[in-house]
Order: sequence, then structure tokens, then C-alpha cells
Amino acid sequence: MTQDIFGQPISLDAGPALDSWNAMQLAFMAHSAATPTHLAATLSAAPGFALAHAVKGMFHILLGRREFIATAAEAAEMARAALAIAPATQREIALVGALDDWLAGRVRETLATFERLLAANPGDTLVVKLDHALRFVLGDSPGMRRMIEQALPAHGDDHPGRGYVLGCHAFALEETGAFELAHSTGHRALKLCPDDAWGLHAVAHVHDMTADAQGGLDWLAGREGAWAHCNNFRFHVWWHKALMHLDLGQTDAVLALYDDEIRKEKTDDYRDISNATSLLMRLELDGVKVGDRWGELADLSEDRTEDGCLIFADLHYMLALVSDDRTDAVTTLMGRLHRDARAQSSYMHRAMAQPGLSAAAGLVAFGDGKYDIAFLNLARARKTMQQAGGSHAQRDVFERLTIDSAIRSGFLDEAETILTDRTAHRAGREDGYAAVRRQLIARGRDAACAGRVPAE
Repeated sequence: MTQDIFGQPISLDAGPALDSWNAMQLAFMAHSAATPTHLAATLSAAPGFALAHAVKGMFHILLGRREFIATAAEAAEMARAALAIAPATQREIALVGALDDWLAGRVRETLATFERLLAANPGDTLVVKLDHALRFVLGDSPGMRRMIEQALPAHGDDHPGRGYVLGCHAFALEETGAFELAHSTGHRALKLCPDDAWGLHAVAHVHDMTADAQGGLDWLAGREGAWAHCNNFRFHVWWHKALMHLDLGQTDAVLALYDDEIRKEKTDDYRDISNATSLLMRLELDGVKVGDRWGELADLSEDRTEDGCLIFADLHYMLALVSDDRTDAVTTLMGRLHRDARAQSSYMHRAMAQPGLSAAAGLVAFGDGKYDIAFLNLARARKTMQQAGGSHAQRDVFERLTIDSAIRSGFLDEAETILTDRTAHRAGREDGYAAVRRQLIARGRDAACAGRVPAE
């Protein structure tokens, strides 16, 4: 039987369809903007190839938008129809079933299928990346690391996917606190695959988590080629660079990157909106005026209040709506969150309930200047915030809002405790944000002491 570029048996003959499929897999690993083009070429050359339909469906679910669920469901139907007509491998049949589970909200069953496939064949790079992508959405960093480390021995020096899998390993290591090993692994990934934007960004995460903003800027400098080819993931790498400038107090550079790169294209992709909203909020928490930039994000977020695909996306839509005083849209989004939370029919609905509802209520209260209520809700959400998905760096905006709410409402001891815990998870190193908040806490305590009536 024919094998693909990663050595997997595949129900395609050698020729244009297989060439396009291989190109698609490499593009997917590199987060290349050419991925859908290669996938479309595969389906054009082999419309009865079930696995291509299944992967198309998975890609559309990962986009986190309600209207694309219908596209994913259509792809699943076409995949099942293809299975009824043409021969397929057991791997291909299993992945069509994994898409069906995913569409039905049974994401744990989807992951179980990935685990079975990788237990049988850990060199299956496509499944490694699909598993990694889904676990990232779920905030399952221990699972990301476990699955990558099971697959790595099968990705030897001669395996075409080794560099990309090392990039995934670097990210999983960083997210589980193994910063030094993540740093060196990311470097190795880039040497093998210079277009591995995920590995490059994993090293950027290490610099963020170890309070080494200048080192992060040095790392990204001159490596723009590693993410220039990317889909909207390139905006996220620019976001990381902006965070580094922000930590160094270089706010003019941050705003320039926001306008020239991060929001260069006014897309409504939830990942792009999350980059933008979280960066603007960080700036505002540091006292920087961001002008009318919230308006564009709020306009887009108003159209997403009924999505309900990812709580991570919903919380960033809420950031935009609260920050631009879109009261009606805030009410609509909160109402939908409550409905989804009551449904409890899928993993995502359960995430809507917790941390979703508490976090959203905290954001609304923060926007209303009710910092005590904001703190109490955000602190409650904090216990399970990882279940919202994303990375430590992405979720840090909610950590900052929790700390700032505590400081503004006089919960100084609580703010200090969370700040200390935040630092502990960052290799014990305090960044610029933490240093300023330490000073604010100290000033708050001094002010409290100065206003205290002496005991008689």
C-alpha cells in the first residue's frame, strides 16, 4: 500500500492527490497559509478520499465559529459517504469516527481515538498534531506533554516530522514549567524545520514566563521568515513581540505593532480578536490610552455573541464589549452563557459554567468599576481558568485583571497572594507587571496605616 510523507499507509495512489496531501500535512505542521489550498487540491484530485474530508471537518471545528460547524458536519457526511464507496485504512476509518465524536461534543472520545492510533503507531505525525491542537484548546497541557513524549521516540533523526514534533514538545514543556528544556528543544526544532513557527513561538513563551523580555526580542529578531508564511498565526507571533515591548515599558512600540501587524487585517477570527483585546486590556491596566481601538473589536464581537464554540473566545469577545460599553451585547452574551451552562451537554458547555460564567461576570463588573465584585468572581474563576484553554501567556490577562481588581478594591493581602503564586509559576522571576503591582500594594498598605486612628 502507498505511504504518505510521514510513513503512514494511505488509500491514495502515487500522483497529484498524494503530492497535495503531503504538501498539506507539511503546511499544517508549519501553520502555513497554504494549508487549505493544498487540502482543496487533494479533494479536487481525489474527491472520494475520506480522510481529507475528515481533516477538513476538524480544521473547521478548530476555527471556533458557529457557522463553520455546519461546514464541518458536511465534511463528516462526505467522509462517511466516501467510506461506503471506496476502500480505506483502519486509521482513516477511525479518524472519520473521531470527527463524528468531536461534532457531537464528545471530545474525550475524540482524544481517546487519537491515543489509540498513536499507541499503535507513534510515528503518525498528523495525528500527533491534531491531538496537540485539541488538547491546547482544552487547556490540557499535561496531556499535550504526555502524548508528545510518547510519540517522540518514533520520530527519529530521519523522520520528516521530527522538527515539528520537537516544536510541539517545546511548547508542551513550557506550558508544564520545564522552561530550560523547552528553550533548548525549541532551538533544535528550528534547526531542523526553519519554518516551524510553533517551535519558534514556544521559545517566545519561555522568555515571557521567565521575565526575559529583552532575550525574547533578541530571539525573534531576524527570524521573521519563520512566521511570515503563516496563516493568522503570524499575528499571534507579533503579539508575543508586543508583550515583550510592553514588559520593557516601550508602549509606543506596542501600539505600533498593534496597528501595523496585529490588527493589520481587521479579521473576525477569534484568535485575532483575543490577541487584540488582551493586548489592549494590558495596556489600559498599565495606564496607557488606547484611543478608539476598542470600537472595531466590539463591532466584530457583537456579531459573535451567539457562537458558544469556545469559552476562551467568548471571554475575549466580552473583553471587547465591556471595554466599549456595549451594554446590550454584554447582556446578550451573558444570557447565552447562562443557557449553555445549564445545558451541560458537552465538555464545552461545562466550561461555560466554570470558569466561564464567573470569569464573564468578573469582566462585566470590572467594566462597571465594581472592583470588589470583579475580584470575587475572577478569583473564583481562577481556580479552573486553565479549562478555558489557551496558554499561560494568553490567560495571563485574566490573572492581571484579578490582581488589579483586588488592589483597586482593597483586597491587598489577596492580591499579594495571587501575585506571589503567579511569580512562582514563572520560574520565580518577577516581570515588569509584578514589580509595579508590588509597589501598588505597598502604597496601599502605607495609605491604610496613615489613615488608621491610633488606639487610646
